[in-house]
Amino acid sequence: MELFNKKTNISKNAELAKKRSILALFDTPNRVDEFSVNAADLYLDYSKQNITTSELESLITWAKSNGLSQKINAMFSGEQINNTEQRAVLHTVLRAPQHVKEAVLGKEAKQVQQTEQRMAQIVDDVQQGKLLSSTGKKFTDVLAIGIGGSYYGIKVGLSALHPYHNTGLKVHVLANVDGAAVTEKLENLTADTTLVVLISKTFTTQETLLNAKAIKQWMLAELQDDGAIAKQWFAISSNVEKAQAFGLDASHVLPMWDWVGGRFSLWSAVGLPLALAIGNEHFNELKEGAYQMDQHFQETDFSQNMPVLMALIGMWNRNGLSYQSLAVLPYDHALRALPGYLQQTDMESNGKSVSKQGEKLNWRTAPIVFGQEGTNGQHAFMQLMHQSDEIIPTDFIVALKGTSSLDEHHKVLVANCFAQSEALMQGKTLVQAEKELANNGLSQDEITRLAAHKTMKGNTPSNTLLMQSLTPKCLGAILALYEHKIFVQGALWKINSYDQWGVELGKHLSEQVLALMADSTVEHQMSPSSVKLIKAFVQK
Repeated sequence: MELFNKKTNISKNAELAKKRSILALFDTPNRVDEFSVNAADLYLDYSKQNITTSELESLITWAKSNGLSQKINAMFSGEQINNTEQRAVLHTVLRAPQHVKEAVLGKEAKQVQQTEQRMAQIVDDVQQGKLLSSTGKKFTDVLAIGIGGSYYGIKVGLSALHPYHNTGLKVHVLANVDGAAVTEKLENLTADTTLVVLISKTFTTQETLLNAKAIKQWMLAELQDDGAIAKQWFAISSNVEKAQAFGLDASHVLPMWDWVGGRFSLWSAVGLPLALAIGNEHFNELKEGAYQMDQHFQETDFSQNMPVLMALIGMWNRNGLSYQSLAVLPYDHALRALPGYLQQTDMESNGKSVSKQGEKLNWRTAPIVFGQEGTNGQHAFMQLMHQSDEIIPTDFIVALKGTSSLDEHHKVLVANCFAQSEALMQGKTLVQAEKELANNGLSQDEITRLAAHKTMKGNTPSNTLLMQSLTPKCLGAILALYEHKIFVQGALWKINSYDQWGVELGKHLSEQVLALMADSTVEHQMSPSSVKLIKAFVQK
């Protein structure tokens, strides 16, 4: 990637930036105003990043020269940017108005509209008691069965929008293939009041089908009615035949399109479990927030474009400053599932080492994404962030208004959020630590003994993403913001962000392991280590 070739001015600037103080950059007048931007009810302050105006302008110029505008247009217009699978990437069209759908999808827009209407009707019918269980009872619970992209989006939406659950339905999600997870879910469910939503594009995903078979067996045993599956189950899948063979009614199968990747599928019928919890109005608000961010992304100059700025600064940190990680710290209990969601969307999308043309890259791509809700992280991994030699860029996310009536709690929460970004940037020098200890009345011997232990390196860059309150609309904007940031980085890293062949290898080898468990004489490609582990399991 020519941008960070050691001979370029940008690369030389990055080497100098590693040695300078972020805090010193605030000597520039109006830095906070110049390094902040508003979009779709979100406010991004990126002034604590280790970057100057001229350096950022160089990155923007480089992005333009690498055809970023054309690549954005290619995605939104439906070109096959997923070249290895020969697919378009059009999850964005699912949250756009009908005229946009028709312009992009043509005749297929009608099926999309019909699916949206069918989904909304299901939500209304379940909520109003028009759609009942096989015993004629109103549903009280929904169990969504999926994994990966068919799980994480629903999970983050359910927790983030908990205050907006207004349908009276309790929605549960099941992804883990561990039987203990199945047992735990069943402890809280009653068969004749549980609606099941099975999510599998191909209806072949091993973990999802294994869990589905267990839930089906439980439900049939409890109800003693072979027709219960047809009445109480819905599927989101492109394989209607397999869904019917499983026992579902064809009218209970909602389609998935090959131009919607799993980790970006919340906007499709995959979002049905979330809509069943928050209702159609709030689900539409979620999509509206995402669409507003889509418009901002498409129409706004890169110098004020929130996803583009986050992407370029992320590449500056990853490739220019050589920081390998990204911490996502939502100071909001409702957003506790967001770091896990972004782990998947970012690392599964951009965790690649070859270009779209299959050539080996000589630059790093996706950062290692991790995080936890604040303030819990402060009492865990943030010790390393403050006092190890690792510099970990951080995204802080917080709402100015909390969802509870405990105002003092929210005040302390927000104070901690703002303080942590400041502490990561400022740090504490040995001289400052010595002065602090002296002011506390410690002897010189005690100061000498303790001062080094109280130093913190500082100079850790961070973004702070603010919203007035966490509404469905704001959540939609946040999810779209990160989707587009990931797209921009993948496009400029010259990789395909929309395939995941690494996941497929694990699935293939899992089949070999299962075959060996059944018959130790079958041909295989497993190492002696794995063979011995398999033997231990079989002989347990």
